[in-house]
Amino acid sequence: MESQRFVELLSRERATAILRWGDQGQAAEAMEAAYRGGFRILEFTLTTPGVYELIRDFSQRPGAVVGAGTVLDPEQARRAVDAGARFVVSPVVDETVIGCAAELGVAALPGAHTPTEMLQAHHFGAPLIKLFPCPAGGPVWLRSVLGPLPFLKVVPTNGVDEHDFARWLDAGAWAAGFVASLFDAGDMAAGRWSAIEARAERILAARPAPPPA
Repeated sequence: MESQRFVELLSRERATAILRWGDQGQAAEAMEAAYRGGFRILEFTLTTPGVYELIRDFSQRPGAVVGAGTVLDPEQARRAVDAGARFVVSPVVDETVIGCAAELGVAALPGAHTPTEMLQAHHFGAPLIKLFPCPAGGPVWLRSVLGPLPFLKVVPTNGVDEHDFARWLDAGAWAAGFVASLFDAGDMAAGRWSAIEARAERILAARPAPPPA
């Protein structure tokens, strides 16, 4: 999937499931629950044991588009794409990772927290920008940033939940990433996969209709 096609897909799906966990088997069960709940854009962080195997496995799910998170260098990006990743996400702005993703034909989502970092990522060629971590001002903050920089496609993560999802989108977010607000640590540890599935359904039910093409 080329970068622009992923950008367009994300504008329709509006949400990604992002999983960071210390056990490969539990990570697989949890992401399967999110997939059953309706998520189709799935991200495993590279800190998860067996992550490349998980990326390869879930890339075979019908309709699923899988990415790698916490990508810190080009070699990690290449290995993730070889495993089936169609987007790579970083917690910071790294020009070499953004350039490598472009060479590999996948979308890069560098992490940025200030307008300056966001514009820098855009100038480096990033088609999307991960707002990380979400600022205290929330949707109001993002709306203020997008006033003078409306061309940025910002995806807030690590601070969005089912209750404020629609507010973020209304403020101009391209989509949103769900981490702990989807994969509750208590549910993960106890193996309550049905609770994660139900939460995924509620999150996706809260998203407004995508803008007209």
